[in-house]
Amino acid sequence: MSFFVERRREVMQHIEKYMLEMMPEYLKPIDEIWQPSDFLPDASKDDFFQRVKDLQQSASELSYDLVAVLIGDTITEEALPTYESWLAMVDGVSRDEEGGWMKWNRHWTAEENRHGDLLNKYLYLSGRVDMRQMEISTQYLIADGFDIGTGHDPYRNFIYTSFQELATNVSHRRVASLAKKDGDTLLSKMCGVIASDEARHAKAYKDFIKQIFAVDANEAMLAFDDMMRKKIVMPAHFLREVGLPIGQVFGHFTDAAQRLGVYTAIDYVDILKQLIVDWNIDSVKELNEAGEKARDYIMNLPNRLLRVAERMKNPTMDYKFKWILA
Repeated sequence: MSFFVERRREVMQHIEKYMLEMMPEYLKPIDEIWQPSDFLPDASKDDFFQRVKDLQQSASELSYDLVAVLIGDTITEEALPTYESWLAMVDGVSRDEEGGWMKWNRHWTAEENRHGDLLNKYLYLSGRVDMRQMEISTQYLIADGFDIGTGHDPYRNFIYTSFQELATNVSHRRVASLAKKDGDTLLSKMCGVIASDEARHAKAYKDFIKQIFAVDANEAMLAFDDMMRKKIVMPAHFLREVGLPIGQVFGHFTDAAQRLGVYTAIDYVDILKQLIVDWNIDSVKELNEAGEKARDYIMNLPNRLLRVAERMKNPTMDYKFKWILA
């Protein structure tokens, strides 16, 4: 086992140089990228209260399910301390503050941090949310942590983040589209720029895995197989409201997303298909027998999942979130 851990560390050190060279493509300069204040009413301006009223008027037209999904997305974004500490514990990520992977972790975290800030302030100003209940859920999610089945393995971790960043891109893009239909152009713009960030981050993690496939194809294939057998769980799968057990509210949140078409079982399959293409899974060479079996499983999985997804019924709305004011 120690051989495989050491091998992974060597691979991580190998692609660290590539990652540092590519960082300007994956992450934007801090003084140029958007900030939450670019979109929100400015309390120092005379038109602040009018802009808040306008924001609340637009937010009042959002559907119940859309507000629920937006809150769940916001809580997910605000649990950033969990994700940062999780990436810092990956084997091969030097704890040296000047190390390349820690530099990536800090800069990626800095970009992601803006997402929760922006959405939280929007929801606070909207007047539609019981902020205390939402804040309790956020604190629970950070305190409870999460188990996504990756352990400290960098291959599994980066496969997970590749999938997850693509999923959040889909979710934020769909919320942006639905908000625009409901007449909330401000929220649509906000979710649009967040989705753009997630797309860049997905490109980075996919590229990291592509580099790993180039030097350690068999182990990368086995890691991909293992993650797909476990199924990619969302970071908010422990989501809960006060007085309820861990994870119960997550099911209601995903039901709302499924009803709206924000993120569905079909999207899960589409993301898997995209990763298979992006990583050239069908043409990876230098696989042993176990690696070939893993490839066969991965290549056949989309059709299997699609048959299951097509049989799924749209969930009914039978839950009232404590987050949302009546």
